[in-house]
Amino acid sequence: MSIITLTTDFGTKDHFVGAIKGTIYSELPDARIVDITHEISPFNITETAYILRNAYKSFPEGSIHIIGVDSELNDDNKHIAIKLDNHYFICPDNGVISLLASEVKPEKIVEINIHDRFESVFPVLDVFVKVACHISRGGTLEVIGKIIPDYKKLVEVQPTISADKSTISGNIIYIDNYGNTISNINQKLFQEIGRGRDFEVIANNYSFKKIYNKYSDFIDFSLPKEQRQKDGTKLALFNSANYLEIAVFRSNLNTVGGASTLLGLKYRKVITIKFN
Repeated sequence: MSIITLTTDFGTKDHFVGAIKGTIYSELPDARIVDITHEISPFNITETAYILRNAYKSFPEGSIHIIGVDSELNDDNKHIAIKLDNHYFICPDNGVISLLASEVKPEKIVEINIHDRFESVFPVLDVFVKVACHISRGGTLEVIGKIIPDYKKLVEVQPTISADKSTISGNIIYIDNYGNTISNINQKLFQEIGRGRDFEVIANNYSFKKIYNKYSDFIDFSLPKEQRQKDGTKLALFNSANYLEIAVFRSNLNTVGGASTLLGLKYRKVITIKFN
């Protein structure tokens, strides 16, 4: 039986997550449910996309991913089910799938049309769960919806490149638990556009002329400990998801602070890479 994952902005205080799991178990007693997170910032689509993009590939092929962020059904926000990279995603058509599908083309997309069977004010529970259980039983997407050619694109999750390819402009799309700030500029794009040229990363009023591959790369371990760089050092790196991150070494939001606060890098703040 396929694993069913849950990614929502519901938090854990209220009854929502428990009700979703209970309904799945009522339909599929042997279901395997994994919480990716329920702590998405409310209605934050880009944060959802970033987290899910970096989580789903760790699951077996055939896994079913329910995305419950900004999921209310209306004329601008349809519900879709997608087969992508041999995984299934059940979500609102609000652009959340854009980052996941930026490098892998969906194999099949359907607009879910089971809503006419009942009224729902809790679509993740009443609709998404039913679709997930249908797929888990081996059902096809065509049964629960009509095939559509495309999904809504979320432009803000994609960086832009100047006409002369001298600049990449991106935005902060996620702030992690340590206050480190992640942009939508990935290492592949940096290498394709930069082609080995010198560069400068500009983030607010700060600039970086080197990008590290891990947090401690900037430390000279040949020096005595008292002479090495200290906690709180600002740096740029490509993180484990291969996205450009502006970080503070060993940041602690309760003491030293993080890049989001110390450098004023809030959500959607512009990050620019200029090549020479």
